[in-house]
Amino acid sequence: MSTAQLSQPGSYSVARKIKNAFLNIVTNPYNVIVVITIILLGYLIIMPLLDMITTTFELQRVDLRRFPNMTEGEFTLYYWNRLVFSNLSQALLYRPLLNSLCIAISVSVMSILLGSVIAWLMVRSDIPWKKFFSLAVIIPYMLPSWCKSMAWITVFKNSRIGGRIGFLAAMGIETPNWLAYGPIPIVLVLVIHYYAYAYLLVSAALGSVNSELEEMGEIAGANKRQILSKITMPLVLPAILSAVILTFSKAMGTFGVPAFLGMKVNFNTISTTLYQTIKNREATTGYAVAMILIGISSVFVFINQKAIGARKSFATIGGKGGRSTLIKLGPWKYMIMVMLLLLLVLGVMGPLLILVVDTFMLKPGLYTLSNFTFHYWAGAPNLSIYEGEPGVLHNPRFWMIFRNTIMLVVCTSVIASLVGQIIGYIISRTRGKLAGKFIEQLVFVPYLIPSIAFGAIYLSMFAVPRLGIPLPGGGTFHLIPSLYGTFTLMVLVSVVKHLPFSCRAGISNMLQIGVELEEAATIQGSSFLNRFRRIVLPLSKAGFVSGFMLIFISIMKELDLIVLIMTPTRATLPYMAFQYANQNQEPYSNVVAVILFAIVFITYMLLNIGGKADIAKSMGG
Repeated sequence: MSTAQLSQPGSYSVARKIKNAFLNIVTNPYNVIVVITIILLGYLIIMPLLDMITTTFELQRVDLRRFPNMTEGEFTLYYWNRLVFSNLSQALLYRPLLNSLCIAISVSVMSILLGSVIAWLMVRSDIPWKKFFSLAVIIPYMLPSWCKSMAWITVFKNSRIGGRIGFLAAMGIETPNWLAYGPIPIVLVLVIHYYAYAYLLVSAALGSVNSELEEMGEIAGANKRQILSKITMPLVLPAILSAVILTFSKAMGTFGVPAFLGMKVNFNTISTTLYQTIKNREATTGYAVAMILIGISSVFVFINQKAIGARKSFATIGGKGGRSTLIKLGPWKYMIMVMLLLLLVLGVMGPLLILVVDTFMLKPGLYTLSNFTFHYWAGAPNLSIYEGEPGVLHNPRFWMIFRNTIMLVVCTSVIASLVGQIIGYIISRTRGKLAGKFIEQLVFVPYLIPSIAFGAIYLSMFAVPRLGIPLPGGGTFHLIPSLYGTFTLMVLVSVVKHLPFSCRAGISNMLQIGVELEEAATIQGSSFLNRFRRIVLPLSKAGFVSGFMLIFISIMKELDLIVLIMTPTRATLPYMAFQYANQNQEPYSNVVAVILFAIVFITYMLLNIGGKADIAKSMGG
């Protein structure tokens, strides 16, 4: 140290403080993980989003003939004017948007009410057959929503639309058009599908509530209404609002159900319009439609954040155990049980059963033993049946697609679950801080982007190599490589799109691990890695398996996200079912749907028994 520095103790102290502060920041494991996470999420989420936004303001090559004085990539408002202010706006935007809003609001209200009531019955009441109901009520979540549309058509399709008639029409009951196609079937099918979200989230929240809180309120003189409004509701309100956001966003952006039940009667939603514009080589207009969808979803997320406030959950794994006292339903117990059973039989199991039976019927609508066949499952080619199309299991292409699907699902589920647990740990330990809030908002962005648009953006972004950096020894390193047609692109887009799910599962899991356990280890001198390995990972093992199951189910039934980036050699089972349905080969499509359900159901049961997987706990953020 020089004499001049010793003569200036103030400057020495400031420099030392700055140096120590800098070292403290860069050597803190939390900060390192946060920085790496933000960079990766920015690359995988923000860049595709910005690419989509800028594309809507750039003139595309296919439209150069409309503007001979302009060049490709030049700034233009043409696509937004065409979408919002032109003669086509009514058909392209306003009418589909109104249809989507009506469907999304109706589905959200009905799903939340139904799911919350069932969750309360399962968790807090003494309703009989809980073990059976707890499994039966999540069956809709294991099936793709478009499979339920196929089940609906199998039951309610009438002879006016044409093609294979439904079960009721075969029985001589001609269903009206409004029951066969259009908004009412779409809403009912989506409610049957999405009530599972509310059930899983609310049941997880209710299961974490210690009933001693309610009993203390009762001892203090509060009546049941006050206990419900002052104690129970504030504790489960974050779960209900999260369910509202999940349901509304999904219902706004869903494609399969409106495509099956709406497009044939010209009932278009914003998602089917988006699909049609991209299919008609008007991708830029489709991106503008997607931006409006994202804007609407963002408003709802903002409202959600304001409603929930800073406190979204609470730790339940600590030094004390929780206790739940069941509420007796009295004489209503068996009546409620019968009503719930009827709901599940008529709304879930009945259509599913008819869908399965339909795969064994050679001729549609003839439900006799003489019409029974295994042809659609394993039959050899027969020119008299669907132009020689062999049974699904007899088709070599099925086994290639089956292998593709398993590889994609397993790889994506493992990666997404692991990333979700790590990000969930960061968010849970930095909750209330700017970094935690930023990461939490960032990982939720993919959920706001419709799956079709998200797949199209990744296709556009990774179609050709970009942002090349010359290497000293020759050659070029591209920050954005060309991945079209690769398995890597399918895994990448699936992992990023499902980050909201995996991170929500990770947050839910980590929030239940009290920080006092890590603080005690820190006092004993344990390092960050040691704490994470010896405390966090063992306690989060069950949550990891549950998160894996959650992602496994979501990706196994995914269609919209990867339909645009799929190549013939990379096809998956949902795409195979969709192709069969588009070719009016419904029995084959139903066979693939049944196989999908069987894979998901068996995997869930194995993980539930062996790994204690519980997707309800993984969604309880």
